[in-house]
Amino acid sequence: MDKSHSSTSEFDPNTPAKAPAVLFLCGHNAGRSQMAAGWVRGLAGSRVRVFSGGSNPSADVNPNAVAVMAEVGIDISSHQPQRWTVDQVEAADVVVSMGCGDSCPVLPGKRYDDWDLTDPAGQPIEIVRSVRDEIRNRVVELLDEFGVNVESP
Repeated sequence: MDKSHSSTSEFDPNTPAKAPAVLFLCGHNAGRSQMAAGWVRGLAGSRVRVFSGGSNPSADVNPNAVAVMAEVGIDISSHQPQRWTVDQVEAADVVVSMGCGDSCPVLPGKRYDDWDLTDPAGQPIEIVRSVRDEIRNRVVELLDEFGVNVESP
């Protein structure tokens, strides 16, 4: 199966089916959405199902995004940018868009949040760190809404 069209999720197979689910979307699925998914995995473990995708996926995750997440103990280096799927949108309780504009999917009855964040592509690492930290703050708020207590990091 072509990886870019895979409908697999980025969650622990032991995650309960009734666990809340979030889909993070950005244009290339290489920076913001990958960091957000990494934060959910790092802070909530298997208590939340997490997906990420892009409307026009890049070949690789932004190396600065990988580096700044590693600084806080979260490894996103093995994740591959992928195109979002309808299955992911349908499975998500919340769809968070981060700069995918009109190419983001919209299904009736879904909760959509738009996080206005700087695109880390081509930015110096200091800017990517600030984007990482802003994403963490927003992920913590989202997890709190889900009733999920945050773990380290």
